[in-house]
Amino acid sequence: MSDSLYAACAEVLTTCQNLKDNLAGLLDPSTGFAPRLRHLCRDKIDELERTASADVSQAELDALRMEANTWGLLQALMPARKMEPVSHPQPETLLAQNPFTPTVTLAQAIMYASPLLSELVVVREWLHETATTVQHPELTTGYWKFTKHNVMQGLRTGAGTREGLVREMDPDAVNRGDGKTLAADDAAFEKSLAQAVYSFIRAGRLDDAVELCRKAHQPWRAASIRGSLLFQWRAIANEQRDDGLDDEDNAEGWQGNQRRRLWKSTCVRAALNLNLSDPERVVFAALAPTPQTFTILKSACRTWEDHLWAQISILCEEKQSSEMMRLKGCFWEGGLAALEETPVPLNDQDEEEEVEWEKEVTTALETLGGVVVEDGPPADNAFHVSQLAIILNRIQPLLDSFATGLRDGIYDPDSSEYPTMTRFFAHLCLFLQMIDIHTPPLATQVILEAYLQVLEAAGQRELIAMYAGALGDNAVERYAMFLTSLDLSADIKERRLALTRAREHGLDVDTVAVVTAERTIEKAFERLPQLRGPLPSIIALQPEPSNVEMLLLRSIEWTTFLETTYDTALEQATVILRYFLGTGRVNLARKLLDMLPPEIAAISEPEDRATEYLHYRQFFNIWELLDRVTECRSLQVSLMNKDTRAEWLRDYKELIEQCYGAIVKLLTEDWMLPGREADEGVDRRHLEMLRVRQIYVPELILRLHVMLYSSREHISGSVHRYHAYSTSDSNLRVALELANIVADSRYKLYDDFLQPDGRRLGEYLGVVRQAVIAGMESGGSDSFRVLQVGA
Repeated sequence: MSDSLYAACAEVLTTCQNLKDNLAGLLDPSTGFAPRLRHLCRDKIDELERTASADVSQAELDALRMEANTWGLLQALMPARKMEPVSHPQPETLLAQNPFTPTVTLAQAIMYASPLLSELVVVREWLHETATTVQHPELTTGYWKFTKHNVMQGLRTGAGTREGLVREMDPDAVNRGDGKTLAADDAAFEKSLAQAVYSFIRAGRLDDAVELCRKAHQPWRAASIRGSLLFQWRAIANEQRDDGLDDEDNAEGWQGNQRRRLWKSTCVRAALNLNLSDPERVVFAALAPTPQTFTILKSACRTWEDHLWAQISILCEEKQSSEMMRLKGCFWEGGLAALEETPVPLNDQDEEEEVEWEKEVTTALETLGGVVVEDGPPADNAFHVSQLAIILNRIQPLLDSFATGLRDGIYDPDSSEYPTMTRFFAHLCLFLQMIDIHTPPLATQVILEAYLQVLEAAGQRELIAMYAGALGDNAVERYAMFLTSLDLSADIKERRLALTRAREHGLDVDTVAVVTAERTIEKAFERLPQLRGPLPSIIALQPEPSNVEMLLLRSIEWTTFLETTYDTALEQATVILRYFLGTGRVNLARKLLDMLPPEIAAISEPEDRATEYLHYRQFFNIWELLDRVTECRSLQVSLMNKDTRAEWLRDYKELIEQCYGAIVKLLTEDWMLPGREADEGVDRRHLEMLRVRQIYVPELILRLHVMLYSSREHISGSVHRYHAYSTSDSNLRVALELANIVADSRYKLYDDFLQPDGRRLGEYLGVVRQAVIAGMESGGSDSFRVLQVGA
């Protein structure tokens, strides 16, 4: 299915949703919902047939054609079912007022009196409209031209007619049972003519059938066809014309068959006459469809629609005939004797008979669900099943059945007709909702979900919000599911635009953003290793981030588009930061922090989340300072002049002072130690924060010590007593005094060295020992001399 058809259908849906309170507009025969979609399907069929694209299968074309036909059926039936019916006089009333009422007027009154009969007539007209194109036979220049030539040739030569050839030229010459036939070319033409006539009757084009017979020089056949027309005479009908115009010719003259009952019985006998050819019998069976001629008529049915037409034609004809017989007051069918009959008003028995007839109709139509067809899609095709359900007014069970088929995998999503089927059923659900017809909620959800998957597969991202919005209570969840499915394929601009579409279609944007972020985080965590096991190494070279790690990182985008979701962004950011830091992915954690809007830092509630976020900012400020110290140290070169070296040394000293103060402040506060009430247990968040602390507190202590130790030759004085600056203290002394902070029971920093797979306390004591030895290099045997100097 082309992208343009998806968009066109969505445009129709948008237009008609604006008419939601205008039932007449939604059911308008030209601009209503169903006619618009039917027009789209037909235009698409014309385009595909015109281009003859090899990418389009016949099955897809058939599906589009059946969808267009089904929308036509809905438009034919729904207005009568939903709109207030127009009042019409009963046939008994017409006869009581005028016993000479023409049969066509009575037939219309009979139809209006029975809603089911009215619907069957409408369905029959729909079948006429959707019938296949009739193939005209090649007309001859005369009546039985080749047979006539043979007969005349025999008479002229005295040799007589050819063996087996008819001797007479009357229309019944071949039907006398003597085995005589026409010339081969004439016989072939008669067969093709009868088949064309049947096709015209099947399409409801009686006038064209009559004209064809006249052009074929067979006016008697044209007269036989015109016998099916009911008797009409406006001058005595007491009926008002809808257009308000008087047609003198129609008013004074009559047309139709005054003795149609007799004509019908003759057609039935002709259809049952074995002496007639099969195509001829089919024509008479189609002109007068009855249970007696059903077998003959059925033999000409090749498609499922043909079988439906035959069944409905018989039902309509029989109902009209039985009602005419019941009235007993029609002069044109019963003669003068009928005038003595008084029309009997409707009673309870008539209503019971109507109910029984409705049951018979239902039973007869239900048999079409298993009919075997020779051409076209089978009876169990989804569209044929739909059409039959619509006719039987069983739309709710139809939706339930199709939804069950979708859940059970009966329909192949990879088949060419699957997008057409799901699109039709999705729009059918929406159409029914617009005209206030109940649809099963679960079935509607399943069907719309299937169509959303079709749209996703077709890359129709801009349409997802519109159809997801029709899911009601599940709309937000479903659109969030779609946004989650974008993964990394959409950049931040596309994500923002997709979120904006939610508002355009009535969805709560804040909720959509939050749910999308939650589902994305859940999706990422399902594929990522759990935050447990050995502590990671921070020293080792970090690999490039994986796709799933990038998915987790970018999940925060959904809640940072809008200020109203910043509180959720804060909560989700802390979860993601704990994971990245807990797995040693410092660069990813830093990148996440950079993605967050600065306004998030101003959020103070809940206090524990705000404090945790503050701790992360504090940590990355220190991490950046450590990088700057390393970068500054790398700028030292041996050929510096005095001024340059002094400037470098000043910068280097300032950075070390800042770094020392920031790290000591972090160490002497409850960094990444969540507060807990006495009755609270140790939850997952608490364990994750402890893991982060156990990884980075020892790392910061070791890096601070190494920084101070390695700068001892360049800086004679630096910080002292934890954070007070003194030019008389060497960085070596400060590095050794750091051990006092580590050993201080108030901070219990030594506990963070106790993890067997982390930076162990012995590693730290080793670098302290190295510093002590360095302090003895200037002479003396007192290992604590460096601590006493300047004390």
